[in-house]
Amino acid sequence: MKISAKKAVTIGYTVKDDAGEILDTSMGTDPLTYLHGLGNIVPGLERALEGKSAGDNVAVSLPPADGYGARDESLRQTIPLRQLQVDDKRKVKVGGRYRAWLAGGAHVVEVTAIDGDQVTVDGNHPLAGMTLHFTVDVVEVRNATADELAHGHVHGPGGHH
Repeated sequence: MKISAKKAVTIGYTVKDDAGEILDTSMGTDPLTYLHGLGNIVPGLERALEGKSAGDNVAVSLPPADGYGARDESLRQTIPLRQLQVDDKRKVKVGGRYRAWLAGGAHVVEVTAIDGDQVTVDGNHPLAGMTLHFTVDVVEVRNATADELAHGHVHGPGGHH
């Protein structure tokens, strides 16, 4: 069976930066299973996997536009600490990722600085602006279940979330 829209696809993967440093990998853990064609993985990787089958290997380099996008400096801002959605504001740390109320609603942000009751946050994805180098092994391609399609994601063993 070939990878196409609304198929459940299982892949083993490694992604590296331009320097060859591993940014993420499924090696040594469970492979990733996702619904193809629904935006559950970065767009460039989804296009590169289209039409592949179990047993295929894919190596692809993706510019930022095909990965997590270009960095957007307007997503770096200083906000009041109270806008972070965290129960104990004393536990907020530089480098921590939290949900915050920004213009347009709630966003996941990384705290880059703390100054009293003000925090500087960055709402960019950590891999934004980077060229990503993927190596992928296609493990399985199957028809998605009706429940998976209705929910927009693959369910675990036994049909559970």
